[in-house]
Amino acid sequence: MPRDVPAWRSRAERFDDLVLDAVERLEPRWGRQLDGVELAVEDVPPGDPAPWEHSDVPLGRFFPSQGTLPPRVVVYRRPVETRAPDTRDLPALVHDVVVEQVAHLLGLTPEQIDPRYGEED
Repeated sequence: MPRDVPAWRSRAERFDDLVLDAVERLEPRWGRQLDGVELAVEDVPPGDPAPWEHSDVPLGRFFPSQGTLPPRVVVYRRPVETRAPDTRDLPALVHDVVVEQVAHLLGLTPEQIDPRYGEED
């Protein structure tokens, strides 16, 4: 599709939309708790893993607020895309990654955040 056609979206833009869709699914129940939380998509995680990360490449991370910086949830696009067996599986995997990071943020389990966590859509 030509780039000047409104329906044209890059793979990165479509991924961003999946992350936003995942957050929108959580907003009715957790919107107030997520108010002020920054959401970001980065292509790959930085080269310095967190102390709790072993050999697996992280799919996302939660960064607590620090000083004047608000809490932040980051989803890493390339590792998530690589982990999805098929593009049809990508929305469910993105949703699970977002749920896991929101669970870290709120100190809850992913199942408490979304009872359908881990189920394919």
